[in-house]
Amino acid sequence: MTEDAVATESPAGTPRIGFVSLGCPKALTDSELILTQLAAEGYATAKTFDGADLVIVNTCGFIDAAVKESLDSIGDALAANGRVIVTGCLGAKPGEGGGSFVQQIHPSVLAVTGPHATQEVMDAVHRHLPRPHDPFVDLLPAQGIKLTPKHYAYLKISEGCNHRCTFCIIPSLRGDLVSRPVGDVLGEARRLFEAGVKELLIVSQDTSAYGVDVKFRTGFFDGRPVKTRMLDLCEQLARLAEPFGAWVRLHYVYPYPHVDEVVPLMAEGRVLPYLDVPFQHSHPDVLRRMKRPASGERNLERIQRWREICPELVIRSTFIAGFPGETEAEFEHLLDFLREAKIDRAGCFAYSPVAGAQANDLPGALPAEVREERRSRFMAVAEAVSSARLERRVGATMQLLVDAAPSLGRRGGRARSYADAPEIDGIVRLLAPEKASRQLRVGEFTRARIVDCEGHDLVGVPI
Repeated sequence: MTEDAVATESPAGTPRIGFVSLGCPKALTDSELILTQLAAEGYATAKTFDGADLVIVNTCGFIDAAVKESLDSIGDALAANGRVIVTGCLGAKPGEGGGSFVQQIHPSVLAVTGPHATQEVMDAVHRHLPRPHDPFVDLLPAQGIKLTPKHYAYLKISEGCNHRCTFCIIPSLRGDLVSRPVGDVLGEARRLFEAGVKELLIVSQDTSAYGVDVKFRTGFFDGRPVKTRMLDLCEQLARLAEPFGAWVRLHYVYPYPHVDEVVPLMAEGRVLPYLDVPFQHSHPDVLRRMKRPASGERNLERIQRWREICPELVIRSTFIAGFPGETEAEFEHLLDFLREAKIDRAGCFAYSPVAGAQANDLPGALPAEVREERRSRFMAVAEAVSSARLERRVGATMQLLVDAAPSLGRRGGRARSYADAPEIDGIVRLLAPEKASRQLRVGEFTRARIVDCEGHDLVGVPI
């Protein structure tokens, strides 16, 4: 997200803050909380770094490329403004010999906090840019400040992760699993639907583990008991979404057996038949070296069972090619899995060592050129599988959510089907409607006849 992504009008003399939000949707929700609190306290957001009284950079620290992007953004903000507060995952990374990694690279930053640290960020803001006045909560929208378009929003249901995958340092950055109270989650969901959100994207580090940390205790919403558990949460979200005709989409779902209980909700059309499942690999030996949870060697069987329950199910996933010790046979096993599982949307990273990850100490590190070559081969197979899955849609009529409609869609626009999460999957390119009087509006649903397939995208005609 660029420095001018969020800006608010304000009277002259109002303290102004520049804001940069990097990383995943979980970080985005942290940014939204901080921006909401800033607005509640009367701060305004600036369009440029040099037009701000200080700048907040919400960083990502998961892989090397993300670390570089975060450090570059901090450097840009320091060069243009000079007064910078850093938060997010990179802020939690320790430096050599202790201390803050960020402050070792950029010692002039005003303050550094880790992720999900709204109060710590606000404390730093107050120290360096005193609040203008007491908050007037009624000046804020009930759903808070959002960085997404009005018609979709991310809803974070938990923070942290209990797994200790050898390639990942997220637990050291974000801590162990902490599930939000189910009443709070459902209350936020209702406010978002009432504010016009047509697609709610559920995010966390491990959505399937929701409630494990509190032993699935019973909470309350609208005076009714609700268990802090994935299935119960999905049932309640579906109930809240129904009067608004809104979509509920699940991300970061580990393939535990109890996910089978949620798939019938998808078959009934209450939750989108879409699962974002981070499989990472298929070969049992690689999965063991990765310390992946959920009996990964049975994933193919689990996918087949899900599709028996819900034939329209779309599965997206991410994988790692070239993990330490990966043999050619193990990699071919992954390609065979990709073909047989018919993964609709697949992304792949060439393994990259991350400072602090246990995988760095595993034997059998592969040369960078081998890792990249395997990633390239993986993506060629993934694209072939995805294209074959998409071609089945040609001739079908699908419900779509409109993301762009210049001139009310008279010459077409851009939309997404239930198979397409924003920014990570494909789109449906809309042609001009058959009827000249037909109009399209951003944030509204339309029906379209699919007439073609273009790479990862579909082409449709509104009807």
